[in-house]
Amino acid sequence: MSEREVLSVTPGTDEYVWTFGGAAPVARIRPGTVLEVFTEDCFAGRVRGTGDLVSEVCDFPFLNPQTGPFYVEGAEPGDTLAVHFVSIEPARDWGASSTVPLFGALTSTHTTATLQPALPERVWIWDLDRDRRICRFSAADSDHTVELPMDPMHGTVGVAPANLEVRSALVPDAHGGNMDTPEMRAGVTCFLGVNVEGALFSLGDGHARQGEGETCGVAVETAMNSVVIVDLIKGAATPWPRLESDSHLMSTGSARPLEDAFRIAQLDLVQWVSGASGMSELDAYQLLSQAVESPLANVCDVNYTSVAKVRKSWLPATSPAYGGAHARLREAAARYRG
Repeated sequence: MSEREVLSVTPGTDEYVWTFGGAAPVARIRPGTVLEVFTEDCFAGRVRGTGDLVSEVCDFPFLNPQTGPFYVEGAEPGDTLAVHFVSIEPARDWGASSTVPLFGALTSTHTTATLQPALPERVWIWDLDRDRRICRFSAADSDHTVELPMDPMHGTVGVAPANLEVRSALVPDAHGGNMDTPEMRAGVTCFLGVNVEGALFSLGDGHARQGEGETCGVAVETAMNSVVIVDLIKGAATPWPRLESDSHLMSTGSARPLEDAFRIAQLDLVQWVSGASGMSELDAYQLLSQAVESPLANVCDVNYTSVAKVRKSWLPATSPAYGGAHARLREAAARYRG
């Protein structure tokens, strides 16, 4: 793949960043660069056994360490960054999950305050069979075990926010961030609106798999070896993070309450489909009302994230999204793999 630059980055333990925005770039890259990166898990590798309680081994708010940020040459506000996930592979043969006091969808939280005590804190270690692509669950209070398919993804993918903001890596919003959508898997292209010069892209929070909603607040967390191609689309604004797979267009929305996150994603997909296909907004609204899929990403973070997705085969056969960026990056990924 001689026509593209390749940069390999494995941060040292003190070289991760914990925010989107507010951090100096670790490297400047040209559009089209292939990044081979190591990302640490959300616990910074500190939860390694069932005795490693998050409240004891982790230092809040230093969670979700990010690899980056990367300054993309030529990126300016009003442009769009296209990030194609070539591969996302667990770097360890185990992953950690947990319950965390006052965190998650089925417990009292700081914002949903009740007289009930917090749920007990507990850690589960999942065995990862990387050859068989399996995540093995072992119950803590019984002898039940089950093997679930591995489905690696990145929970945090984003750029620096607009308006001089610095956002914690725990927060999803229009800049991306901790969206925690299982749709962020290999073979997908993520489109992020550029808010500052250079975009300042970073990623982390690898999950070997995660259920929709991330109900307890924690997925099967593990370090990742990932390969992404970062490209730039000039003069195209993207108001909320969007994704494209071979089969679907997807929009995300992050907010509280959950219905506002749902509305953001649905509206963005209607406007994206209308603008790309030439359909009127009302026609696109009607079609998507009957065709859309609406998987949840997370219902536990500072903001909740909802996804709206539609099959591309059900849309008018007009110009592809972003001038066919996803197809071009898929071809580039195939050349990289050889």
